Amino acid sequence: MDRPNDTGILSAVWYAAKDIRIERRVRPALAPGEVRLRVTRCGICGSDMHEYLNGPHAIPVNAPHPISDLVAPLVLGHEFAGEVLEINGNCGSVNVGQRVAVEPEYRCGECTACLRGDYNLCEKMGFAGLMGHGGMAEEAVVPHYMLHLLPDTVTDRQAAVLEPAAVALHALRRSGLMAGQSVAVVGAGPIGLLLVQLSAVAGARRIVVSDVSDARLARARALGATDTVNSVMGHLPTQAQGVDVAFEAVGVQPALDDAIQSVRKGGKVVLVGLFGAPARIDAFDLVNREVEIIPSCGYRHVYADLIGMIAGGVVDPSLIVTREVPLTEAVTRGFEILAAPNDDVKVLVVL
Repeated sequence: MDRPNDTGILSAVWYAAKDIRIERRVRPALAPGEVRLRVTRCGICGSDMHEYLNGPHAIPVNAPHPISDLVAPLVLGHEFAGEVLEINGNCGSVNVGQRVAVEPEYRCGECTACLRGDYNLCEKMGFAGLMGHGGMAEEAVVPHYMLHLLPDTVTDRQAAVLEPAAVALHALRRSGLMAGQSVAVVGAGPIGLLLVQLSAVAGARRIVVSDVSDARLARARALGATDTVNSVMGHLPTQAQGVDVAFEAVGVQPALDDAIQSVRKGGKVVLVGLFGAPARIDAFDLVNREVEIIPSCGYRHVYADLIGMIAGGVVDPSLIVTREVPLTEAVTRGFEILAAPNDDVKVLVVL
């Protein structure tokens, strides 16, 4: 395992809950098929916040991840982009000097899921920045299959938000949403707001959003929401006037309840939020109304389409960014601020 020193790569390293250290680490050698990047921007994700507040959840601490072969301490950050500095061996179309976005899912390429193309369901699935070293550092090393070339019309700021946008687009595709249908989005965090923007682009005629923050609801309206509800004060539409598709983008029981109750008979509920505890459902109600529950895990085969949409001006995921901070202040002005009640949505670490 690489160790800290005084002259290496400045990085945000997770040691334990409430213990993220900005320190310098040894520059690792490249294995065959790996690429070294100069990171330009890296987002702080809700998953990173969970690890900071009360982890470990996904971060390996006792046994190494089967693909990265690493345990904590780990460099955080799975929402990042950068410029190629070095490659080792055959790295496909990736060359030094190219700007790239990182699709941070590890994949083995050999299990049944990978062989059928569902690499987000890989038996050894994991993420750089959670199960291996990530991009909240001056430099990052990743397998070449994670990289997507960026045209000049996609900015570094936009590229750093491709990962949560990919989560949203995969969920949207899982829902089968069609133009003219109605949508409910429960939770106006990063994924929820991106679902609003993408649902509007997909032609949803009505987009209802609920959240506890009036500021986030205002941002949802700016991105295409037609109706907003402060969930402290009220609820989403009733079953009689229910929506076609509801997205649960929080990962808590009350949000799930609201999402299920918001859909019409025969409607769909897509689970995007990560639940930290087992959730309860009323199976009788689901059967009686023929409501379909659709889980959505990560993403697959969406990055190229998203990059094209951004380059063409169809969507701009960077509209959810509310703060940019230098790496040296990632903890004090990033993690610590996001841990307190506030209206920040997406914080980017700028390198």
